[in-house]
Amino acid sequence: MTSPTIERIQNNPKFIAMVHTKRVFSWSLSIIMLAIYCAFILIIGFKKELFGTPLGPDTVITWGIPVGVGVILSAFVLTGIYVRRANTEFDQLTREVVEEAQQ
Repeated sequence: MTSPTIERIQNNPKFIAMVHTKRVFSWSLSIIMLAIYCAFILIIGFKKELFGTPLGPDTVITWGIPVGVGVILSAFVLTGIYVRRANTEFDQLTREVVEEAQQ
């Protein structure tokens, strides 16, 4: 792309709105993941007996294992949410902005 095309893209109101929306969305998901992970680590650090409690009277599996798996799965879920939105909304807006800039 040439410099004037890049300038037209950067000055396009759709591009500016998309960058803002994408930034807010990605930071929101990052904060959610950080909160999940920090809560998990803080509970391990300050209330370890909570995750050391068995799931039931006849089981050796403690609460820490499913909660730990949940932390890992939450990362996959949040990544999937971001990818889905990026592949639909953000990619479409990117195509529109590039097409408008090349005209």
